[in-house]
Amino acid sequence: MKNFFYHAPVKVLFGEGGVERHLGMELRAYGKNIMLAYGGGSVKRSGLYDQLTGILEQAGKTVIDFGGITSNPTYDMVLKGAETVKREKVDFILAVGGGSVMDCVKVISTAAKAPGDYWKLIFEDHYYPMSGTPWGAIVTLSGTGSEMNGLGGISNKALNTKATLLGSPASFAICDPSYLLTVPEKQLASGIFDNLSHCMETYFGPGECVSDAMNEAVMHDIIENARAWRRDPKNIEILGNLMWDSSLPQTFLFNCGKEGGFQCHPIEAQLCAYTGSNHGMALAVIHPSYYRHIVKDMPEKFARFGQKVFDLDPARKTTQELADETVEAVAAFVKELGLDSSFTELGLKVDEDILRKVSENCGVNPSMPRVLPREEIFQMLMEVM
Repeated sequence: MKNFFYHAPVKVLFGEGGVERHLGMELRAYGKNIMLAYGGGSVKRSGLYDQLTGILEQAGKTVIDFGGITSNPTYDMVLKGAETVKREKVDFILAVGGGSVMDCVKVISTAAKAPGDYWKLIFEDHYYPMSGTPWGAIVTLSGTGSEMNGLGGISNKALNTKATLLGSPASFAICDPSYLLTVPEKQLASGIFDNLSHCMETYFGPGECVSDAMNEAVMHDIIENARAWRRDPKNIEILGNLMWDSSLPQTFLFNCGKEGGFQCHPIEAQLCAYTGSNHGMALAVIHPSYYRHIVKDMPEKFARFGQKVFDLDPARKTTQELADETVEAVAAFVKELGLDSSFTELGLKVDEDILRKVSENCGVNPSMPRVLPREEIFQMLMEVM
C-alpha cells in the first residue's frame, strides 16, 4: 500500500427535508450576501428556487441571482461568476443543481480570489489556490459526486479543450434523494454510469489494497440499486442508496494507498470539447471499447471484478475467459440502464477527423499496465462511432 494523506472536509446533511431542517442553521456562520447559483429553469419550475429565497430572506440574507450555468460549464461562465462575486461582495455561494453547477461554483470560488487569469495561473504558473469564497451545495442530481471534492471540469471554448481545475471544496452538502424523483430517467441513468465509471477508473489503477475491497462493495451496490431502480423508479430508499453511492467515490477514499487508472475520463473530456457530449452517456460508450483493448493486459483484475461486482460464476472458465465475460457484462449493463452504445446512437456529430483530434489531444494516463498509443485510442473510438 502506498503512503497517503487523506482529508474529507465536506459536511454532508443527508435525507429528505434537508433544506428546511439545515440550510438556515448552516448559513448563520456566513455574511449577508448570498449568491444563488443554478442552471436552467427546473429549479424554478419545481418550486425549489422560491423555497430557497424564502429561507434566505427569513435569515436576513441578500440574494444575488446567478442562473444559467450550462452542462459542461465554460471558463467564460467561471469568469462571469468570479466578477459577480467580487462586484457584489459575495460572502457565500449556494450551488443548487448537479455536477455542472457545483463544478462551476467551486472554480468561481477560487478564481474570484486569484491574482490574475485563473486558467493561466493553474496551467502555466502551476498555482495552487489556498482559499476561496465559501460555498455550499444543494444536490438535485446525483452521479458526479462533485459535492465531495474541490475539482471542477471546465470547458475552455477559446482553447477547444476541457480540463479539471482546482477549486475549493464545499462547506456543506445537502443531499435530499426526493429531488431525484423529478430527474428524467435517462439523465439519472447517465449519472449512475458516471458514478460507476469513477469507481472503475480508480479500481483498475495500479496496486491492490483494502481500498479496492471497499470499492467493490460500492460498485456492487450501484449495480444492484440501479437494477432495482429500473423496476421501481419512484422508490426513495433506492434513490437514497444511489445518491450516497455517488458521493462516496468522490471523497477519494478508494484512492487511498493506490494510484488511479483514469483514462476514459480524459478521452471523454476532449470529446466533450469538440462535441459538447453528455459526460455520463459518452463514458458509457467509451468504457466497454477501452476495456476490450486492455483486458488482456490485466486479466486477473478483470476476473476479480467480474466475480465481486457482477457476481459472475468462474466455474469451468479460464481467467481470460472470465475477464472477457466481465467486459461484456459492463457493456450489457449500459444497455440495462437504457443508455447508448455508440456515438451515433447518442446523437453526437462525430467523424473520423473529430475522433482523430480527440485521440491526438486527450490526456494519456501513464500509470496503466499498458499505455495505449494514440493510434490505438483512435481505433478504439472508431469502433464505437
